[in-house]
Amino acid sequence: MNFNVFLAEAAQTGNWSFLIMMGLIFVVMYFFMIRPQQKKQKELARFRSSLAKGDKVVTLGGIYGVVSEVKDQYILVEVDSNVKLRIDKSAIVKDITDIPAGK
Repeated sequence: MNFNVFLAEAAQTGNWSFLIMMGLIFVVMYFFMIRPQQKKQKELARFRSSLAKGDKVVTLGGIYGVVSEVKDQYILVEVDSNVKLRIDKSAIVKDITDIPAGK
C-alpha cells in the first residue's frame, strides 16, 4: 500500500515538472521567435508609413526605384527616366540604403 502512495506522489510531481517544462519552452519560443518577428513587422509598417518622395526603395519582386508620389494605398516608383510603376505599399520591403554596396 505504501508503494502505491509513493507512485501517486511521483506521478503528481511529474505532472508539475511537465507543466513547468512546457511553460519554459513557450517562454523561450516567444523570446526567440515570436517577439523578434513582431518587432520586425512593426518596423516595416513604420517604414512604409514614413515613405516620402525621393526615397530609394526595393519591392518584393526585386524592383529598385525612387518614390515619386505617395498615396494612401499605393506609391508611384520611378524605375527609369519617364518610367513609373504604381506599386501597393505592402509590396515595399526596404530602403536601398540598408543594402551594402556589392562589387
